[in-house]
Amino acid sequence: MKRYKLFVFAMLFGISSSFSQNTSVFFKLADDFFKSNVSNGKVAYSKIVANPELLNQLVSFAENISVSKNDTKTYQAFYINAYNISVIKGIIDNYPLKSPLDSSGFFDKITYQIAGELITLNDIENVKLRAHFNDARFHFVLVCGALGCPPLIDSAYFPNSLESQLQEQAEIALNNASFIKYSNNELQLSEIFKWYKEDFVKSGNEIDYINRFRANKIDSNAIVSYYSYNWNLNKQ
Repeated sequence: MKRYKLFVFAMLFGISSSFSQNTSVFFKLADDFFKSNVSNGKVAYSKIVANPELLNQLVSFAENISVSKNDTKTYQAFYINAYNISVIKGIIDNYPLKSPLDSSGFFDKITYQIAGELITLNDIENVKLRAHFNDARFHFVLVCGALGCPPLIDSAYFPNSLESQLQEQAEIALNNASFIKYSNNELQLSEIFKWYKEDFVKSGNEIDYINRFRANKIDSNAIVSYYSYNWNLNKQ
């Protein structure tokens, strides 16, 4: 019986180690990819089209990775990276194009094989992340391939640094005068705040949420409106 228990433990440890190794390799490949192809929030799509090997390797690697919600930071970091990589893959598959919206069903019809499932970009955002975690900062790291999004960073999101990365990207976005337009007590917000309003008003209103990250606070009585989203491609 003791030998059987040791065998089972060894098998489970081996499986766990394999999953950990697989996710570690994925994060490293993703980091290499973003460092090579992203600068100042914009993507070198033409460069990737000419040399798609690393992207294809990364997409293939993501297909059979196993992640558990119980390992929260690994799970979240994996699906954030998977979303951003899939957006780029979807654009490359249809390149050249001026906007992700030029590809029919870009967010809700086109599927990707990720962690053993065929899922859409909307599935990643709404089913894998928003449905399980109360964190509106996801909206500042999930980058839809358009200039209206907060900028894509030139590195991967990693489990051990995810909290600081989420916080940093939220602070960058919400202190950016081009993203949060505030003048003469009028506040113009990205349509992200309209589309996902429920995420930003769970503990107050939109201004309360934004002020949590702002160096220069917005007056609580500011008049709120939404400016049109820029769907032009975030290409270099």
